[in-house]
Amino acid sequence: MSILVLGLGNLVMTDDALGSLVVRTLAQRFTFPEEVELLDGGTLGLDLLPRLEGITKLLVVDALEMGAEPGTLFRLKGEAVPRAFANKLSVHQMGLQDLLAVAELQGHLPPQLVVWGAQSASIEMGTELSDQLVPALEKVVAAVVEELAGWGALPVQAA
Repeated sequence: MSILVLGLGNLVMTDDALGSLVVRTLAQRFTFPEEVELLDGGTLGLDLLPRLEGITKLLVVDALEMGAEPGTLFRLKGEAVPRAFANKLSVHQMGLQDLLAVAELQGHLPPQLVVWGAQSASIEMGTELSDQLVPALEKVVAAVVEELAGWGALPVQAA
């Protein structure tokens, strides 16, 4: 089993930074089993394709556009993910949609795929999350830890 936790985000676009910040927070607070890799994918899109090779479980974290109240958490899994991204789910919709499509064509789409994220309030220039997403960050971190535990890859709180 090989698990990739992929955070997407732009650190200078307020709430768009969510995925990157979640991965950075996880790396600071926890130690992970060796089969788990954390990756801040930023806004790399298709450049991330080689990182999907050999991955059996992919957990993507991103700011989402679901038309909901800012800070609302969402979990999508399996085939719902590519369909949802086709309808502009993420602020990185094109990059992630293309990444998943090409990975599938090349036979590298992980068998298990989960997306955790929160409805963004703002994707304007800025280096801080909006007030609505500050508590969502902690909730997404907890959700990712719980998801990994369910996959048999329980992180351990760092000392």
